[in-house]
Amino acid sequence: VQLQASGGGLVQAGGSLRLSCAVSGGTFRIGTVGWVRQAPGKERETVASIPWRGGIGHYPDSVKDRFTITRDNAKNTVYLQMDSLKPEDTAVYYCAADPRRRVGVVYSADYDYWGQGTMVTVSS
Repeated sequence: VQLQASGGGLVQAGGSLRLSCAVSGGTFRIGTVGWVRQAPGKERETVASIPWRGGIGHYPDSVKDRFTITRDNAKNTVYLQMDSLKPEDTAVYYCAADPRRRVGVVYSADYDYWGQGTMVTVSS
């Protein structure tokens, strides 16, 4: 399974960005997809998880009501819509996949497949 993230960039606080993740190479192996971020000097944090087929997205309190994860199975693509961005959202964002279908926010260590990351910088 390969994942290719894109869409990062520089945005002012209060702005929006949409990240995309193209998934290829055996999507039948995927149970759950998600987005994980890592800020400098901080641990990885899952910001959104969703089952690959069916189900709804789940978010930690830090991004709830601001971030929305969706997936288009016909295009094998996962999206992360980020609104009302804050400087503390600055991080490298990775898309990731887990062979097991899970409900809830998936801990970052549970993901088996990872994309290369895309940088999001939010200026104050």
